[in-house]
Amino acid sequence: MASIFTKIINGEIPCYKIAESDKFLAFLDINPLVKGHTLVIPKQEVDYIFDIEDSALAEMMLFAKRVALKVEKAIPCKRIGVSIIGLEVPHAHIHLVPMDSANDLNFTQPKLSLSKEEMEEVHKKITG
Repeated sequence: MASIFTKIINGEIPCYKIAESDKFLAFLDINPLVKGHTLVIPKQEVDYIFDIEDSALAEMMLFAKRVALKVEKAIPCKRIGVSIIGLEVPHAHIHLVPMDSANDLNFTQPKLSLSKEEMEEVHKKITG
């Protein structure tokens, strides 16, 4: 069965797309820790990030870097934190989280519940 991320890639579920290449997709997390929380995924459905072929993983990190710089430019923060957990969805993904403190990367804290308008505003800030 296709993961929710594969359904997003295939256009079956909408997303707030931040960047896309032939191999990767970046979009806003709909349950963000903070505004601007972005997910980077490979278009190939792979459950565990360390099962991704070395060259593709290196490309994914470089893609994530470009996305992080874009998010950092648009969302006021001290830096962009990176987290790879891989337990929530069986599709490898990288969390890019604007941070002002280490607590901004605490996945046990309650997630934000942003309105459609707030999500669109964040999306517009990042994508221009």
